[in-house]
Amino acid sequence: MDPSALVLLPEPEARALLRERPIVWRLLRPPYPALGEGVLRALRVSEREGITELTVGYERYARLEHDMPAGGS
Repeated sequence: MDPSALVLLPEPEARALLRERPIVWRLLRPPYPALGEGVLRALRVSEREGITELTVGYERYARLEHDMPAGGS
């Protein structure tokens, strides 16, 4: 399978197609406090030494005005 065929698929679909491979999963996020909104999608897929690296991100991010306290409340 060509890894580029997975780009922009929803993350659960991309992960299901990679189910037989060891995966390193990375979340791309903005450099400021934010909540992800929309669908979590595969953004980049690369293979190295038998391991597939799946970089994912949300469709958009809502910036938080203040840092959330530990524990998220």
